[in-house]
Amino acid sequence: MSAIRAYHQREERYQGLQLEFDGSEQMKETILDSVESVSKQQGIAPMVNYFNEASIYLEFHDEYDREGGSYFNELLCRLGIEHCEEG
Repeated sequence: MSAIRAYHQREERYQGLQLEFDGSEQMKETILDSVESVSKQQGIAPMVNYFNEASIYLEFHDEYDREGGSYFNELLCRLGIEHCEEG
């Protein structure tokens, strides 16, 4: 699944992760299924936004406990993404 490029953005109490993919419905479903699975496992869920048909943006606001980092790490691992760019 290395066809996904990930870009991470972090500021005080905010984290975002942009996932760019080939635009296929299958890849979109794979990403969204992984988001749902990690959300159930960790008990937290990011806001999910779409930039276009080939890009999904996930974000955590008011993140006092900084749980988003472990969430994003688990999601990247499940999607087989080994490298994340600073965005």
